[in-house]
Amino acid sequence: MGKHSSAVTRSNKSNNNRRPVYITAVGLLVLSIGGVFVVRSFGSESGSDGILGGKSCDDPTQIKLTTAPELQPAIETAAKSLSAKGGKDGVPCLQFTITGTPAAKVARSLATGADDRPDIWIPDSSLWVSQADDGETVPSVAVPSVASSPMVLVGRNTNFADTSSWLRALGGAQPALLDPLGTSPGALTLLAIQAERQQTSTSNTTVNNVVVPLAQRLGSMPKPFTDVNALFGRASQEGSDVIVPASEQAFVKYQEEHPEGELKAVMPATGTLSLDYPVVVTAKGDTAKATEAAKTLGGEMIGDAAGQARDQAGFRDQLLGQLSGGRGVGEINQLPKPNADSIDRTLGTWSRLSLSTHSLAVIDVSGSMAEKVGNKTRMQLTIEAASGGLSLFPDSASLGLWTFSSNVGKDGADYNKLVPIAPLSPKQRNTIGNVLKQQKPIPNGGTGLYQTAIAAVRAVRSNYDPNAVNSILLFTDGKNDDPGSSDLDATIRSLQSLNDPDRPVRIIALGMGPDVNANELSRLAQATGGRSYVADNPSDLRQVFIDALQSR
Repeated sequence: MGKHSSAVTRSNKSNNNRRPVYITAVGLLVLSIGGVFVVRSFGSESGSDGILGGKSCDDPTQIKLTTAPELQPAIETAAKSLSAKGGKDGVPCLQFTITGTPAAKVARSLATGADDRPDIWIPDSSLWVSQADDGETVPSVAVPSVASSPMVLVGRNTNFADTSSWLRALGGAQPALLDPLGTSPGALTLLAIQAERQQTSTSNTTVNNVVVPLAQRLGSMPKPFTDVNALFGRASQEGSDVIVPASEQAFVKYQEEHPEGELKAVMPATGTLSLDYPVVVTAKGDTAKATEAAKTLGGEMIGDAAGQARDQAGFRDQLLGQLSGGRGVGEINQLPKPNADSIDRTLGTWSRLSLSTHSLAVIDVSGSMAEKVGNKTRMQLTIEAASGGLSLFPDSASLGLWTFSSNVGKDGADYNKLVPIAPLSPKQRNTIGNVLKQQKPIPNGGTGLYQTAIAAVRAVRSNYDPNAVNSILLFTDGKNDDPGSSDLDATIRSLQSLNDPDRPVRIIALGMGPDVNANELSRLAQATGGRSYVADNPSDLRQVFIDALQSR
């Protein structure tokens, strides 16, 4: 921080995207008031300067400040208000260069040790503070919050049949989730689901049934959702089943600009998390002056003079007081605030679940698959379950299909290559679905499990996709009984010899029925770094699909 003429400079890197706000517990502050001058950069980031405030001191301290884009006008107003006070009574005289940049982008820049770091940062959510540690300098929060806005669910009234929890509301509609790895509303939606579990005792299975398909559908999109107003537009269309997790502030501003819309905002009964706007010191040198400037600006932002402008912009105060005029969702219940470990774990899980899939489905067609379970054979139930599991994979996934028994393939192989691995276009889905329906158990056919497992790993590796999770989904109702194959230990050694840490191909073994050898499946899967599951009934396989995707 250097000394310069007194001013505040503005640039904007937001691409005009509105961003919402998050929640922390906030203490009342007794802060000094500083004299500030305002210089504004119009147009591009390198635009010319224009004076918004007059000069009141000769040697101001220069402060680089980066803020969430939607709060930038309020920050500039506060800086202008301070400049009018003229640096009297020993208060600091400050020059702010103000830039509007999404919080996730700033956090990544700080964490990687970029040289162009601000002295003060006001993200839309304090969840990003823990993500901004570069291993040398930990950002410190000078003011816990200067504004707030609770997370709400936005959609047409018909889409809110069950708002008892975030999970039930999202599971009963078509959620359009902003990118959790790049936006606070997206991240807080996932964190709200985890936070409410302390109240509802919801099982991992129930959570995974909603989150895993959501991650596969949204996380694998070439361009994740980042424009909340565009999503509101989709949600408002007649007959739309879309609901949008967003900040109350974003919804209120959209409502003002689109009074004809038929959207409503609701808060799930379990409560909500909120966006806050903490004032964070990120300076590497002279942190004392940056801290003093942060507290001076924060004091102005939470003072009475700024309250009306903040309310008009759709933000609540730092204590989450209700908006005027009956706007928004009224009084709120707060969910427990997530800690840094919870944030890391939740975002890491989403990142893992969002990876695309490059898989080969390998289905047992041995004679035992003809056995009845109720009114249907194991083969019929397996095909139904596999078809249902197919619907969980997004179009960006790639999938192929083999079947196996003993001596069913070319040159006496225990496997039959039916559909090559390819992206799940409508044509590929139809091809796999139609071929599946044609499969029938082979009378007296044995279970050629070992040879098939080795061949499948080799096949997937030969067509490896470095941008996806490469795996084999191996369905069987029995254990290896091909007398011409190697034994289990030799098979394990062969699978281990194929392992490549830089290009992993994992077996996800899906066993069903009373004749499965769980130990055998487990050893085959573990030899490749994969996992095995045993379902008592083929009808349970949809849940196994969910578990397999979750544990990748």
